[in-house]
Amino acid sequence: MDQTINAAAESETHSPSPPSSDNATPSSDESTPSNSLSPPSPQPPPPPPPPIDTPASSSATATATASASTEDDDDDDDEDTATTTTTASDPALAPDDTGPEDPAPVESTIQPLPKRRRKRKRYAGIPSSMVLRPHSKSFTLNDVEENQIHPLSKHHHHRRRRRASRLSDLSKDLDVETLIAFSVGFPIDSLTEEEIEANVVSSVGGSEQSHYIVVRNHILSRWRSDASTWITAGHVLESVRPEHRYVVDKAYQFLLEHGFINFGLSPEIKRSNMKSIDGSNVLIIGAGFAGLTAARQLVSMGFKVLILEGRTRPGGRVKTRKMQGGGVVAAADLGGSVLTGINGNPLGVIARQLGFPLHKVRDICPLYLPDGKAVDPDIDSRVEATFNKLLDRVCKLRQVMVEEVKCVDVSLGTALEAFRKIFGVAEDPQERMLLDWHLANLEYANASQLANLSMAFWDQDDPHEMGGDHCFIPGGNERFIRALAEGLPILYGRMVECVRYGPGVDDGVSVYAGSQEFRADMVLCTVPLGVLKRGTVEFEPELPQKKRDAIDRLGFGCLNKVAMLFPCDFWGGEIDTFGHLSPDPATRGEFFLFYSYSSVSGGPLLVALVAGEAAIKFEKMSPVDAVEKVLDILRGIFNPKGIDVPDPIQVVCTQWGQDHFTYGSYSHVAIGSSGDDYDILAETVGDGRVFFAGEATNKQYPATMHGAFLSGMREAAKMLKAARTRTRTKTRSQFPESDDKSGGGMDDDDESLLGKLFMNPDMEFGNFSVLHDPRSNNNNNNNQESSSSSLLRVGFGTNDPEVSMYLYGILPRSQVPELSKIDGDVTRLRVLNQQFGVRLVGRAGLSSDAIALLASIRSARMSER
Repeated sequence: MDQTINAAAESETHSPSPPSSDNATPSSDESTPSNSLSPPSPQPPPPPPPPIDTPASSSATATATASASTEDDDDDDDEDTATTTTTASDPALAPDDTGPEDPAPVESTIQPLPKRRRKRKRYAGIPSSMVLRPHSKSFTLNDVEENQIHPLSKHHHHRRRRRASRLSDLSKDLDVETLIAFSVGFPIDSLTEEEIEANVVSSVGGSEQSHYIVVRNHILSRWRSDASTWITAGHVLESVRPEHRYVVDKAYQFLLEHGFINFGLSPEIKRSNMKSIDGSNVLIIGAGFAGLTAARQLVSMGFKVLILEGRTRPGGRVKTRKMQGGGVVAAADLGGSVLTGINGNPLGVIARQLGFPLHKVRDICPLYLPDGKAVDPDIDSRVEATFNKLLDRVCKLRQVMVEEVKCVDVSLGTALEAFRKIFGVAEDPQERMLLDWHLANLEYANASQLANLSMAFWDQDDPHEMGGDHCFIPGGNERFIRALAEGLPILYGRMVECVRYGPGVDDGVSVYAGSQEFRADMVLCTVPLGVLKRGTVEFEPELPQKKRDAIDRLGFGCLNKVAMLFPCDFWGGEIDTFGHLSPDPATRGEFFLFYSYSSVSGGPLLVALVAGEAAIKFEKMSPVDAVEKVLDILRGIFNPKGIDVPDPIQVVCTQWGQDHFTYGSYSHVAIGSSGDDYDILAETVGDGRVFFAGEATNKQYPATMHGAFLSGMREAAKMLKAARTRTRTKTRSQFPESDDKSGGGMDDDDESLLGKLFMNPDMEFGNFSVLHDPRSNNNNNNNQESSSSSLLRVGFGTNDPEVSMYLYGILPRSQVPELSKIDGDVTRLRVLNQQFGVRLVGRAGLSSDAIALLASIRSARMSER
């Protein structure tokens, strides 16, 4: 739950081009039901807002909004937003139903620094005996961060101290490549479930697995060292030991198809693609991080994709709002805002590819009493230590409960309060307010009241948290969204009401949005857990009881913000956060933490957070009253210092709980739930037809932007596997005479089939062998021959059978003679890659076209006998 995904509470629905009203009729090319994924051409999202450093109007007036709806960044005249004009003496209030913000910075993996944000949980440690292989050099985690994530320095959070210490110890025993793989989420000396399911090794354990892990880690490290380039299996073969070459194919193909390498938005990555499948149609419901990520990956694999988005913009719970007035302008992240942990974070990779600067969130967070006085540092440290001890007691209690009582769960809030009373801590009023501040911070991290959190499993994702600095993206996270959405076919203003995937849907799926029906082979549902809980999307047949129970058990809470644009940065630029204590435990989460965005937003922007019970009550509060409370707090802190606090030029209040596209902010493990429910939510239904993605489907990284991103990658890999399975079944049914090994998928037993076919190639030069489409061999038409394809095999290390391997590719038959005339295999490989644009893959990565071609060759050769 590091980098929380915050929903921008908006009640808008966009048509492909912005409609004049919410209920605008579709344009003529969209008004009839669609039976394929091809009707719309790619539709760009609404135009980007002006640069944040562009001077705004000098008018002293500000826009006030009393509704719970949200404006798009530059679409200030959306008809779902009621606006009025007030003078500058009254803050401009735009209750932009947007929402929660990312968890504040957590501790990194090196050394703890003072102060804290989002102190949510603590991890008991990592086994320190997992040594994979001898060190390639001596290093620390600093090397990993400097080499892979430059130029960021370390950032820590108190709740991560224990893990940081253990990781520092661990770094003494492991090499850089292993630690990089670990930061990405791979175990140190074992395989992930996904790797086992993909049969990356013939048997779990043993030397083959050890060799595979070494190669896997090497590929990850090599690509991450220059993530703007496309790494090929040929590149890997050049840099691994001969005894490891036999596992390169499996490791490379797994990492490629599961989105661990060669992903992102650099020019070279965007030019390249896998083309692993052809012809399958996919519908994606939702254009948030998960949906956009999956769409890009699927398109690169060769799928035809269409995204249906209910809002008038992409991004979902990530929304950047341009605020301006009085000659100042700023970009406010009203949704997900903090990249919580850069080490291994795919969004850190995307930022580097796009050249986005990263601003480290400084780990200095002064706290202030209700009367505006600063909290005594000694008292602060003492209460913080008490808070951590209470969490330790709870951890010990749950261990006893799990071992002795079994399956009993109580709320985290109940357990913490019980221990507080038992040990008589925080009895002093100031100490109690400080403890309540830490509890509010905990509620912020989970978007929930502590009374709703599972004591047993609330921190189940701790072992997987990203390390490293916590950062802002200057200009806002919608920069990610716009880059991801560019060129993708998205229909806005399409609120999906029903998904049909059962019998009678022609072996596919039908999705209904308004008066339109969309049909495809598969559908990916990325709607937030809050929407699934409300049941606003109907599934026919009904989702399995197991999945419905998981939806009910998991929690989905609320976090709100008040974003304020001021005429000047009166709070100073030395800090990024400061906190405020409440005298009433019932309001401990009300404006308890302030984020300064002056250094990244382009203007003097301050954001106040509202968490826990206060976040729910906040949505019923008048925006005017909310702003008055915030200003009273700020003036109580700064006026005694002789600093004048002016009225804000513009204010936006979020209301995530009322947003019918989200009904909340992000997920948490509620009482009676567990991390397993995230996995259940991610399960495919409908015989490989209906898939699910989003932060609430990611057990390792829930409630984070990178968790949503990774879930989209995960589902793209699953959809590729499902499509291949259907292609294999279909191809085998078309060529029954060539038995189960005739084509339609390259399983482990197909090595002998490929070997037999290439024993008699149609052409052979150097280590290159070619098989032509037999249909062109029997046709004297030159046009037919020039448009046909050939299957190419390239051998590596063929002089030593024990370490040799082969890679494959498809190219037009007309290019084969030209390739054969080039001197030297190295030059041929360069021409094949750079001029012909052919990507070589292992047998497991052969596309459906290659599989069908093999089936034709096999069938033709059998008929010749």
